[in-house]
Amino acid sequence: MRKTLGLLALLFASALAHAGDAPSLPTLKLDPARVAVAGLSSGAYMATQAQMAYPEIFHGAALVAGGPYGCAGGQLATALGSCMKGTPAPDVAALVARARKLSAEGRLGALAELAHARVYLLHGKKDAMVAPSVAEAGAQFYQTLRDDVPGLESMQVHDDGGRAFAHNLPVAGKGDDCGKSVSPFLGHCGFDAAGEIFAELFGKPARAVAAPRGELRTFDQDALRPGSKDAFLADQGYLYLPPACAGGKPCGLLVALHGCKQNAEAVSEAFVRDAGFNRWADAYDVVVLYPQARASFAPLNPQACWDWWGYSGADYDTRQGVQLRWLVDAVRALGLPEGR
Repeated sequence: MRKTLGLLALLFASALAHAGDAPSLPTLKLDPARVAVAGLSSGAYMATQAQMAYPEIFHGAALVAGGPYGCAGGQLATALGSCMKGTPAPDVAALVARARKLSAEGRLGALAELAHARVYLLHGKKDAMVAPSVAEAGAQFYQTLRDDVPGLESMQVHDDGGRAFAHNLPVAGKGDDCGKSVSPFLGHCGFDAAGEIFAELFGKPARAVAAPRGELRTFDQDALRPGSKDAFLADQGYLYLPPACAGGKPCGLLVALHGCKQNAEAVSEAFVRDAGFNRWADAYDVVVLYPQARASFAPLNPQACWDWWGYSGADYDTRQGVQLRWLVDAVRALGLPEGR
């Protein structure tokens, strides 16, 4: 018995020591006009939640293989059916009406903040995981907002669904996995999705960079728990810091959200190193934040998905959602000026 208790104590102490190994996020000079979010699959759903909840912060959003904001309605069965297979099709008009209501109640940001937003929706014709029709509904959600809400006529919405790739993030190299959905979910399609995302969200680059020259760091995610509340994240996240940004230059920020089963525990550093974002970050002077979700069985999230159906609480897709609050705290910790 004593040996068992001693072993448990040792394991607990080891876990605490490991959790404290990573440093805090550095305070940088962030340009508040150049903050955006991007994600694949569950990360795409989380990205649209982030933009809708905090449009005053996230001026751009890139959604790869994701659907419309609020699609799941807090129900896992709806998430797995309507919001992935498209049966029944998402009710875009109802989702827009709900978003307008939540905004009026202050549970989402002011929709007027989307007036100059950029939204890029990328999805493959061979995607058997999230049906192309669901991704089209994601584009229709933003297009309906733009058409129905006064003042949003200038919002840019680009629906890019003509490419033949499966449920993955396309990368520049060519290989035999473009038409498959296999770990680490980076399809070698001869198309640099990361470069296209940067161009859509931040404009055309002044120069191209062949390989990243900056620093990929880990940071302590637990230190940012909002009100000490568990956000169901891994102990450590990643931050890519371009040389110019480390040197004090004002820089933009891209939050890059992995998909299910694409977290570091599942694929090691494949996503944070090989997705292609880092070399473009050097070209654009943009810091890349790679938060990491964690797998769990209570609540049920065995694939380390971001919360887009409600496992973290009923307010998961609003300004009160614990993961969204964590995300905003992380952006502010990096140096986003107060008042944004």
